[in-house]
Amino acid sequence: MKICAAQTRPLKGDIESNIARHKTFIDLAVANGAGIIIFPELSITGYEPELAKDLATDASDRRFDDFQQISNAKQVTIGIGAPTKHNGGVRISMIIFQPQQARLTYSKQYLHEDELPYFIKGDQQVFLSANDHKMAPAICYESLVPAHAAYANGCGAKIYLASVAKSAGGVEKAYKHYPRIAGEYSMTVLMANCVGPCDNFESVGKTSAWNNKGMLAGQLNDTNEGILVFDTDTGKATELLL
Repeated sequence: MKICAAQTRPLKGDIESNIARHKTFIDLAVANGAGIIIFPELSITGYEPELAKDLATDASDRRFDDFQQISNAKQVTIGIGAPTKHNGGVRISMIIFQPQQARLTYSKQYLHEDELPYFIKGDQQVFLSANDHKMAPAICYESLVPAHAAYANGCGAKIYLASVAKSAGGVEKAYKHYPRIAGEYSMTVLMANCVGPCDNFESVGKTSAWNNKGMLAGQLNDTNEGILVFDTDTGKATELLL
């Protein structure tokens, strides 16, 4: 099975343009044999907490119908990042499109303190399954919280899909944490990060994959858009820059 992590440069608050760009990445991922593609945190709007309330949507948004159609036609699972409405608040979510299935929404359960004025927490972990692989999505800050990975592992997940928007400091922390949990839990880890301006920081890419022994299998650079495709059968990663 091949899993793709996309490295995008989102346009601030421009949902339509970001959707169009996502389709380019999906086409490239499918052309390279990927059955799953995940995008960075809040990839559809950009990581912009101050805009999230006005941009918040949900999985039924008709603007996302093309993703479901692509998923059905090309037999690919797609995870996009978007702010979603919930009980009067806004969540940081991954909306997941699977072939011939109802759309899923996974919402970030552990928020950084800087996010608390803008977002509310999710309350349930979502798991994906494909080719006998159980996968757990994780969204940025929570992917560095040990309890999150421990719970995913305890539920049988062997692939950890981290959708993030990280600065240089955040990536440095990730590069210490992800190999450790990969080795401890025999759990493959993929990190999809964006590049370019985000809120009040610059996101630095370096989208990566670690195998289940904690060894770095592949990494993109810190400036270009691109995809990283990890093969769970061979343990090898293919790096493609746009």
